[in-house]
Parts: sequence; C-alpha cells; structure tokens
Amino acid sequence: MSDTDSQTLFSPEATAACPLLDPETAQRYRDEAHARADRLEQEIPPAARTLPALLAARVQADGDGALVGMDRVTLSAAELADQAARIAGSLRAAGVKAGDRVAIISTNRIEFMPLFCAIGWIGAVVVPINTASRGLQLQHILENSAARLLVLEAEFLANLDTIDRTGLALETVFVLAPDADLELPDGVRPMPAPAEPLPAVEVKPADPLAILYTSGTTGLSKGVICPHEQFFWWAITTGRQLGIRPGDVLHTTLPLFHTNALNCFFQALVFGAAQSLSQRFSVSGFFKALKSSGADVTYLLGAMVPMLLSRPESAEERDHHTRIALAPGVPAQFHDAFLRRTGILLLDAFGSTESNNVIQTEALNPRPGMIGRITKGFDARVVDEFDNEVPDGTAGELLLRADAPNAFAHGYFAMPDKTVESWKNLWLHTGDRVVRAPDGYFRFVDRIKETIRRRGENISSFEVEQGVMSHPAVATAAVFPVASELAEDEVMVAVVLKDGATLSGEELIRHCETRLPYYSVPRYVDFRHDLPRTENGKIQKFKLKEEGITDSTWDREAAGVTLRR
Repeated sequence: MSDTDSQTLFSPEATAACPLLDPETAQRYRDEAHARADRLEQEIPPAARTLPALLAARVQADGDGALVGMDRVTLSAAELADQAARIAGSLRAAGVKAGDRVAIISTNRIEFMPLFCAIGWIGAVVVPINTASRGLQLQHILENSAARLLVLEAEFLANLDTIDRTGLALETVFVLAPDADLELPDGVRPMPAPAEPLPAVEVKPADPLAILYTSGTTGLSKGVICPHEQFFWWAITTGRQLGIRPGDVLHTTLPLFHTNALNCFFQALVFGAAQSLSQRFSVSGFFKALKSSGADVTYLLGAMVPMLLSRPESAEERDHHTRIALAPGVPAQFHDAFLRRTGILLLDAFGSTESNNVIQTEALNPRPGMIGRITKGFDARVVDEFDNEVPDGTAGELLLRADAPNAFAHGYFAMPDKTVESWKNLWLHTGDRVVRAPDGYFRFVDRIKETIRRRGENISSFEVEQGVMSHPAVATAAVFPVASELAEDEVMVAVVLKDGATLSGEELIRHCETRLPYYSVPRYVDFRHDLPRTENGKIQKFKLKEEGITDSTWDREAAGVTLRR
C-alpha cells in the first residue's frame, strides 16, 4: 500500500468530512509538521531541554500568549512562570530542596500546572498520584518515592485515613485551595500563599522531573523515573505526528497524573501552542468542550471512541474545528464512523511511560488497525522469549531503543531489579506482543501477560475484543480469562450495549464465530451497564477477573450452544 492509498480504507462520506485525507493536503501537512519539529530540535540545544529553560524560552518568545487554560481561567506563559517562581518560594520555605520528591493528589485543575512547574523550578521531583489510590497502593507509592511533601485536594483527605503514616518520609501535607470553613486534621495545613519569586535552580536534561507510577495490576506499582529531556522528546515526536502549529489549542480530558496529559502540556510549551484542560472525560460533554475551548487538536484513548459513538448522532459532533486526535488503541472498525460523524482524523501510536511516542501513523497514511511505523530517532525489534529477532509477520515482544540520551525513562525508582528486567540486553522490553509487516508497519496483538491460554492455543484478548465490538449493538467490551475445568483458561467477555440496543448471548456468539477462530469465541458473556475503569477511562480487567463468573453470566456450554466450525 502506498502512502496515499490509505484513504481507500475510509468511506467517501468520511473522506469528504476531513480535508487531511486529500493526498496533496496530507503530504503538505506532513512536510510542514516534520520541518517544524526538525527546526525546533535544532534550535533547542540539549542543555536547554529542561522545564525551567523551556518555560523561560517561551516567555521570551511569547510571554503574553496563552499557555494553559481551564474553564474561564487562562494563564499566559509569563503568568505561569511567575506563579511557578512564587510557589517555588513557598515550597523552599517549607523545606523542599533539589532532588526531594513532592507528591500531588489532584484532579485536573488550573492550579496543577503552576505547582508542577514550581517543583521542577527548584530541581525537585514531581510525584503525581492517581486520585483513586488508597490503602496498599497509596502506602507503597509514598514509601517507595519517599516523598517529603504531599499536596492534595480536600476531597482526597480521606485517602490518608487508609494508610499508616508511621515510618513514611512524609513530613508535610498541604491542602490545595481548601474551603475557608474546612476543618483540617492534625498535621495538615492549607497550601501556603505564594512567596517572593525564586530564580530557577540550574537543572540538567538528565535530572528527574517526575516519577510516574504505572498501574500495579500484576504486582506493586513501579515508579518510572522521567527526566526533563524525556518530556522534550515527547513534545517533538508527538508534535511532529499531529502537525501541531503555533497558536493551536490542544484540548485534553485525560488526567494530569498520567503521562499523556503532561506531555500535552510540553507539546504546547515547545510548539507555541496552548493546553486546554477539562476536569475529566465526559461522553455527553466532550464535543461541547471542543467547541468552547476552540480546540484544534485533542487526545483520546481506545475505549473513549466507541463510548462517544454509542450516543445518537447529533449536530454538535461537527460543531467545532478540531482537525486531528491522538487516539492510540482505537479498534479499526470505529475510525470510519468517527471521521464521518465528527470530521476528526484519529491517529494511532505506540508509547509508554517508560519510552516515548516511538511508533506512529500519520495523516498521510492513517492505516486503521495498525499502530504505525517507527519514527525518527528510535529503533524497534520484535523478538521471541530469548530476545532473538523474529521474521516479519511473526508475533513477538516489542523491544525499543532511542538514539538520543534521555529520550526514555531512566528506570524504576528504588526498584533496580525491575529496571534490569525491563532494560535487559540494552533494549526496553515493553511487555507488548506485536507483529511487524514487511512494509515496516506494526500491528498490536496484546499485552503478553494478558494472553489467554485455551485448549493449547494462545488467544489475544485484544483480537477477541475487536471481534465482539464489531457487532453493531455493542458499545464496548472487555475480554479476560476465567478458570477452566481443564486447568487452562476459558474466555469470558463483559459487554456494554449501546443505548436502546438488545442482544442475546447466542446472537453475539454467532456473530463472533464468523470473525474469530473457534477456540477464541467466548464461552461466557456478561452483559453489564458499565465496566470498571480508571480515572482516564482504561478498563480495569483485574476487577473483572476478581468478580469472575456471577449469577448474571451467560454460559454458552450450559445453554447448549454449539459452535459451527
């Protein structure tokens, strides 16, 4: 397939809805995006690829221009830098020094980014914590990071009641913007007022800016050490892919305690754009937010697109001027409908907290169903269990490597054994199974640890989910293993139907058996109103596994439904 043939994957209605699918327009868009990113890469030397230096450069270039906004509050680059310097003064007065870890538990709010920048301003390390963390997970994160200061929103004070603070390095707890009449527990104080501004501490590109904790579904959460320069490269690689222009508005509904939304900020910072924040993702409010923010670019995760498409088609889906979205993990069958209904082109990509945006599709060749080709400055291999490279067309683990120093994370904080395990043989082991095609495009298969083993066959939960979600009545689905009488796994799927849709277990199975290998067709179906999710909409399969088979679960074998092989 040539670079201009990909538009044939879309219907004429979808192609007409998006000027970026015109081959000449797409080629020009790509060329301009690459030239812009390459110029920034040349103009910003390695020593200047730190948060304080990037912010200072933005102030000098366009100090009065908007940099971050939420609701009706917008901060210019100069205002953000001034607030960061003053909050840095109050943090220093509280005893925070370079290298100290400062934890944050907060939803998306305008105060988050000045606080984030202030921590980096004095050479300290930000530890953003998922607002849902409590109990064992929160205890582990605070112990592992040895955070000396915690800043949190008042609504999460109860999270502290679920941990034992004895023995923690935590010395101070500040509440972010508390209500005046809120009675604070002992040892908890309101966030102090900004102090006299401090000059930025000299930090190096390799110095850690943030420790981001990955989900701990297969063990304790691991704190990924993200250096300053890694965020610069996130900005360059993603800005190149999306074609971000000076003056663009980049709207995200994703939480600031994860890498995606933080990287959105750096894209705005480096490319002369502005970040727009929503507090959270809302199916009913998403397109209204695109319009009110004036968004040119937005960010979605795989589960969000079918959720948006499950609603009745409406005029507000086109009442905006958003042109493109970074949308990793969206099943191929949803791209055409989303483009036709919204005019927004979805681009897939592969990146992890440990790596960067290393594999991408582009407007010139979106290729729904593929995660893209390796981008400039990175290398990839697909290997077997012994790290031997496998031929194209063969599934294996994806290994990654960066050309530039500090483009990847530096390992896991205070977990040297896990660091060695993931970075063995000088390659980052992603834990993801992919297939590389002869033309260099990669297709995601599944998380290696999410493979289901049934009747001697390895089953991709991702591929089964795609088969289930291709049914027009299905809004979203999650596939996971449950115990079998034969000491392997049985395939179970939790299904959420579209509003007003009806579907029986047998109807779904009959649909799947024409699209999946017989051994992959689910035995168990559980129709649900919703699925357990993280704050950024990711389905929590471990909770579904814990629930397992319930009284509401439909069993294909108990119902006497025989597959037609």
